[in-house]
Amino acid sequence: MEREELLNLAAEAGGLLLSNGAEIYRVEESMLRLFEAYGVTDGSVFAIPSCIYVTINGLGGRPVTRVKRIYRRQINLDRVDRANDACRRICRERPPYREASRRLREVEGRKTYGFLPQLAAFALVGFAFTLFYGGTMADALCAALCSAVMKLAGGALERFQVNSFFTNMVASGLGALVAIAAVSLGLAANSDKIIIGALMNLVPGIVITTFMRDMMAGDVVAGLIRFAESLLVATAIALGVGAALMAPRLLFGV
Repeated sequence: MEREELLNLAAEAGGLLLSNGAEIYRVEESMLRLFEAYGVTDGSVFAIPSCIYVTINGLGGRPVTRVKRIYRRQINLDRVDRANDACRRICRERPPYREASRRLREVEGRKTYGFLPQLAAFALVGFAFTLFYGGTMADALCAALCSAVMKLAGGALERFQVNSFFTNMVASGLGALVAIAAVSLGLAANSDKIIIGALMNLVPGIVITTFMRDMMAGDVVAGLIRFAESLLVATAIALGVGAALMAPRLLFGV
């Protein structure tokens, strides 16, 4: 495999891992393993959650650099697992560039759950966490409805490519409004438990875990970036719920 092709393959593998929520050390290690498998020992990789910089020495010793920008990220642990496995198999078998690239594209093209299963999962999470926090069965059912409304709102905003801060703020605000309305109509008893249970869908638990692992692995810059992202998500949730709680008092004086 030509060194330029190997550079592109490593960047493709790293981008696939990073865009689906892999840790920084996993991304860098996988790319370096690809270099070593094809006999390149002078490769250098630096990754942060939104970008990958990778360099190897080309023919004549002149360095060749590739920068891969990650514009959209998600949490898809199935793709991370399969991309990690594909990288290991490529390292063992050392196929030609086209075959190796095809394997990575197969992982990237794997189907995800459709919108309806995701909607049902949101409702189930809200239902279960409300019961966990001591809510009644009526509270849990209302939390399932709130969670579904949050998912519908988030999905609609994502279609217009609204950034995640405003998406989380609007979704949490609408979920809280539905919870307050349900309690006001006598359909449930504890608006606080309903809101907390529904909001567990938006809590960035995996991001928090990943930033801690990045920090412990020595990737301080990447860890701080993900820590800032988790703080922004928490701020958006707080603003959305706070606005929903204040709205009835401002509009109706209750």
